[in-house]
Amino acid sequence: MLKVGITGGIGSGKTTVCKVFETLGIPVFYADTVAKELMVTDSILIAGVKSAFGAASYSPNGILNNKHIANIVFNNKTELEKLNSLVHPAVFRAFDTWEKEMPQSVPYTLKEAALLFESGSYKMCDKNILVTAPLNLKLARVMQRDGVTEAQVQARMDKQFTDEQKAKMADYFIDNTEKSSVILQVLDLHQQFLSL
Repeated sequence: MLKVGITGGIGSGKTTVCKVFETLGIPVFYADTVAKELMVTDSILIAGVKSAFGAASYSPNGILNNKHIANIVFNNKTELEKLNSLVHPAVFRAFDTWEKEMPQSVPYTLKEAALLFESGSYKMCDKNILVTAPLNLKLARVMQRDGVTEAQVQARMDKQFTDEQKAKMADYFIDNTEKSSVILQVLDLHQQFLSL
């Protein structure tokens, strides 16, 4: 079965694009959502987090202490890489399991991940899509969606590859500038994937 990765910078609208694919009956694996679930359900990952960041990483009843983790990794690249080196393999394992459970009738699947290229997980996909939008539009979307400042959005963006870096690894592009129809672009890619 064809595996298609899809990513885009924060505020690019990759989730919106995925929803269009879902209306066409294409299953989507939301890596970031799964990662949050695994942080409290995957025993290997939980043990790794506790070992790396201390027992205070979780409350006695097993709830992840986001504040504790954020204080350690937010401004420390080495610690963030350590956290990612624990989380990414768990997400890879979950994606493999999810993929194996797909019925034969599914023509292809999508793996949506903010750090598709940064994590190296794009290599697990046969093709990869990059959703793009201009910086000012991405900033405006995230500020409105999350109620944060431009500086806070920029700080998150600085932790990801630029669109130019991602473009070198992408096979397909969806322009989400609100000037061209996302639905038509998705339909075009859908037909291409069905013919592969």
